Amino acid sequence: MNTIDHRVQGLNNDEVPADWPAISEAEVAWLRERFAQLQGAGAVQWHSPRPMSAAAIVGSTSGRYFIKRHHRHVRTAVTLGEEHRFIAHLGAAGVPVVKVLQDRDGVTALEQGDWTYEVHAVAEGEDLYRDAPSWAPLTALDQAHEAGRMLARLHQASAGYHAPQRSTHMLVARDDLLRSDDPIAMLERDFRQRPALADYLSHKPWRQSLEQGVLPWHAGLAARLQAEPRLWAHNDWHVSNLLWKHEGDATVVASVFDFGLASPTSALFDLATAIERNAVAWLQLERGMEAVHVDTALALLAGYRQLRPLSARQVQLLADLLPVVHFDFALSEVEYFHGATGSTANADVAWHDFLLGHARWFGTRDGQALLDALRATA
Repeated sequence: MNTIDHRVQGLNNDEVPADWPAISEAEVAWLRERFAQLQGAGAVQWHSPRPMSAAAIVGSTSGRYFIKRHHRHVRTAVTLGEEHRFIAHLGAAGVPVVKVLQDRDGVTALEQGDWTYEVHAVAEGEDLYRDAPSWAPLTALDQAHEAGRMLARLHQASAGYHAPQRSTHMLVARDDLLRSDDPIAMLERDFRQRPALADYLSHKPWRQSLEQGVLPWHAGLAARLQAEPRLWAHNDWHVSNLLWKHEGDATVVASVFDFGLASPTSALFDLATAIERNAVAWLQLERGMEAVHVDTALALLAGYRQLRPLSARQVQLLADLLPVVHFDFALSEVEYFHGATGSTANADVAWHDFLLGHARWFGTRDGQALLDALRATA
């Protein structure tokens, strides 16, 4: 599908050919006609190594801008608008988010052929983790603490935002299955709108796999989550989605970006996701406890609780969410790889290694050690 030698991060933290072609100068020229801020924009200065869309930075007479392009099967102008409205709300509430540009007609997402485009101002701050994949652990405890504080600040701002559930499952982190008393029945109902996922699972004993490997962790969660209000959340809180700056001896968050996985979940779901993303070296589990960064998890939690206190009950629920917090999103990755990119091999990784493998790991001694450490803070 790609026509130039552009490589991106693979699922094994390796470099692989991109699924999507890099953004071209012809596309920049087309966008230049739509966005006044892109006047004078020339050659692309940088191509993103992230795999599930194409993104680039260009310079113009008024500054530097970030262009992101999605296939229409992954994002439409409507589904991008859902993210952009949430970002605008957070920005108005004082959260340091990236600015999404409007074109000459006042819209923030444009469709052209098979593609959907968005343009952002390059945000303030240093991208310390530009090349870090979302599964790379965070080892700087001061930054983990600060990331926890900023997540709490985002949740405080989000409490005033009300919008319906996302109109797509594709590459969105949701907690619908976790809140359901019967996740398998809900998933079967979803198949009508998710044919690629239905096709993939039709070749596997998926009900048995979920009943044995995932649903034991789910027991009782749906009822307990009723006490946790829906809250629009980032749902991909990894340090590679934050920009940083120095204030004296401290390193603090300067900007928050990449709201592609955002949806109405809950504060605890978002915090559990942050711990899962930042505190476990998922590609190095053979190292045992060396792959588990308990101090990172506790620093994230401590920073968060400085601004948003959590009860003992909530901390216990947070720990119990961790083994299945990836449930919905892992299925959306299966759907993406099998349906949008046509890579059954990558869909197999999402199903076996991500969905089933992560849940299985929390039953090991190392996984239990992380959960016990979190519960001890209650």
